[in-house]
Amino acid sequence: MAWARTRRRGGSTDYWPGFVDAMATLLLVVTFLLSLFMLAQYFLTQEASGKDTALRRLNAEIARLTELLSLETSSKVSGEESIASLSATLAQSEAENERLRGLLGTAGDKSEEAGVRVSALTKDLDEQKSLSADALARVELLNQQISALRRQIAALEEALDAGEARDKESRTKIADLGKRLNVALARRVQELARYRSEFFGKLREVLGDRQDIRIVGDRFVFQAEVLFASGSADINEAGQIQLDKLAEALRQLQGQIPKNINWVLRIDGHTDINPIATEQFPSNWELSSARAINVVRYLVARGVPANRLVAAGFGEFQPIDKDYTTQALRRNRRIELKLTER
Repeated sequence: MAWARTRRRGGSTDYWPGFVDAMATLLLVVTFLLSLFMLAQYFLTQEASGKDTALRRLNAEIARLTELLSLETSSKVSGEESIASLSATLAQSEAENERLRGLLGTAGDKSEEAGVRVSALTKDLDEQKSLSADALARVELLNQQISALRRQIAALEEALDAGEARDKESRTKIADLGKRLNVALARRVQELARYRSEFFGKLREVLGDRQDIRIVGDRFVFQAEVLFASGSADINEAGQIQLDKLAEALRQLQGQIPKNINWVLRIDGHTDINPIATEQFPSNWELSSARAINVVRYLVARGVPANRLVAAGFGEFQPIDKDYTTQALRRNRRIELKLTER
């Protein structure tokens, strides 16, 4: 059109209309390009804003998971390493998010690269969620194990309480049995003491009031000279007479003592401190034991049951008089009879 107008005016050339048309066309192109750029910038901003929103949601979810995990880590030692690693990874992710936001705000043309990074970060976050789920599963397993352990402890405590109750009951029964046993033993001792007193009284009657036969405490004491010659364990004739009376008294006593009292007559041989060293008796042990045994044998021969007799030799080691006078030595040479319970 411009060229047509130029031709109608004759030979003169007018460039202005063509320049105006060119400028108008250029302006339209620029306006179109600016519109395109603004639209691209808008969509890019919307995309970045959407990604920021997604990141905030992810951060909120991560914060919630972190809080849940932190509540469990105080009692679940086995999950501490995984949770610590998760926290470190999350901190790195947040730093990466901040860096990406800076890149998105200052360089829109790098949005594609940022999208790739966000995708990678999202993948990392998904992996961390998987790790979090594993950690929670391990924590739940630990909780179940702790609950089972508590149930076992409760069962043990219940069994212990029951055992203590049974033990207390047993101690009560034992104490009661002990009291009853003590009462029974005391009764038995009293009964035996009564029979001992009667036995000694009868012996005193049949043996007569002799100075060389006496009662000392719970023992009936024969001076050794009544039964034996010096240095001998053979019973002399006078001693046999006295032992016959003793055997008669024992046979009568046997019929009086109840069968539930397991009594014995202990024959104890004693010597003085003077040593003896013969072929038959190398020491006072042998002499005192032989004398006690011979008394037992004599009484058994006179009808006293052997299971009611005991022979023991003490040598010179149980003196009743520690002086060295002739009288003290004589008193220590003795045969003692003790009615006791086996």
